[in-house]
Amino acid sequence: MTVPATPAPRSALRPNTVRLEVSDLVVDVLTGVYSEETHRPQPLRISVAADIAAPGRFAPDTPLSASKNYLDLRHAIEGGLAGPTHFTLVEAVADHIAETLFVGDARVERVEVRIVKLALARADESIGITLVRERP
Repeated sequence: MTVPATPAPRSALRPNTVRLEVSDLVVDVLTGVYSEETHRPQPLRISVAADIAAPGRFAPDTPLSASKNYLDLRHAIEGGLAGPTHFTLVEAVADHIAETLFVGDARVERVEVRIVKLALARADESIGITLVRERP
């Protein structure tokens, strides 16, 4: 009797993929639904992973152009979020980050954005969302 293969988790890397990551960047963002949230920025802890195709091998002298500058992820987080735009849902914040990465580099195949609303925590718990988008 054969045992069916267990499907890979959605967040698993595809073969020959590089995942660039920025984790736990805290940014103040205008977001929220309730009146006590809508008048001032809230601190969000944001982590982003972006997948791009990897070459067959990275040699010691491989140039940066064969990968991606991971600071682009930081810029996608900080760039459009510090302005006057109010995001009703943190899901919209995550979508904004994903779209910024897709528009900024055609090699980005998949983006995963995790957002934790720090103002909601009463202890050490993490309350938030994870959004996964693949290139349209």
